[in-house]
Amino acid sequence: MSRFILGGLLLAVALGAGAAGYWARGAASMRPAGPAARPGPAPAPPPLAVQAVRLEPVLLAERVSATGTLRPAESVELQAETNGKVVGIHFTEGSRVRRGDLLLKINDAELRASLSRAVFRRELAAVRERRLATLLDKGGVNQQDYDNAVNELNVQRAEVDLIEAQIAKTEIRAPFDGVVGLRFVSEGAYVSPASRIATLQDVSSLKLDFTLPEKYAPRVRLGSPLSFTLAGEGAAFSGEVYALEPRIDAATRTLLLRARVGNPGGRLQPGAFANVDFTLAAVDDAILVPAGAVVPGLVEKNVFVIEQGKAARRTVVTGTRTEKAVQVVEGLRAGDIVITSGLQQVRAGQAVVARLEGG
Repeated sequence: MSRFILGGLLLAVALGAGAAGYWARGAASMRPAGPAARPGPAPAPPPLAVQAVRLEPVLLAERVSATGTLRPAESVELQAETNGKVVGIHFTEGSRVRRGDLLLKINDAELRASLSRAVFRRELAAVRERRLATLLDKGGVNQQDYDNAVNELNVQRAEVDLIEAQIAKTEIRAPFDGVVGLRFVSEGAYVSPASRIATLQDVSSLKLDFTLPEKYAPRVRLGSPLSFTLAGEGAAFSGEVYALEPRIDAATRTLLLRARVGNPGGRLQPGAFANVDFTLAAVDDAILVPAGAVVPGLVEKNVFVIEQGKAARRTVVTGTRTEKAVQVVEGLRAGDIVITSGLQQVRAGQAVVARLEGG
């Protein structure tokens, strides 16, 4: 057999073997796969680790800052009611005096003399009236003479009252209990109603005047508490509003309020500048959440809470905002656990594991 015939036979055998293998592999690939070849379910993602806070009711006081001035409970400039020479000073600078105490005396020698004369005339008129009354009963005088005597007695009585009132004007007496300030006159000085003598102030308690913007006016209530601090004083003092101006100042658009303030130990002085922290409203059981836990939407606000190990979305209505927290007036209650971190990754229904803040 020639070499050409032998090569052709070998090539035919090889081609036949290759075709048989190809059809065998195709048939095997068309057979249905057994149970072991099916893919299993995807594994569940691990719970998302977040931080959260358990809500507890707290006291929430809505406050506003203002500035004010301390004033004495009572204050007066001591001034004379008449002209004259000072003949007596009956107080010590910085001393405490009682209501009605004589503080300063102006010379009243002429008035005293006039008073003595008026008293004598009054007594003479009284004697004449009594005599004519006796004679009138017996018919010894007519009614007109007696009436003239009564009128003269009344005139002399009025004259005595007038001079006594003029003498009272030569005395300066304390109109209330208080502390006398520095005096600016000396004995022998001539004073007039325009002369400055001293001040008298009641500092047993003080008043605090301060203003608030007009937008807060509808929310101001008598009895509202406040606290304030003074320059050089580390402690804060307290008071409460007891009066307010019944109008808004048109120039400043503010409302003037006045508070009553105690003065323990006399530490507070009238005229001092005060930084006021005023309480507009207070809620005893407010629900507060960290400001970062609130997710703003187009028309609503939401927070995520944890319910049975999963995140749940809650629509809330917010109220007062503080520096770090927001009051929730609707949508949450005490005991809810609110998610405060990882809010960008949290989805409703997602499994979460929380670490409670402060726990």
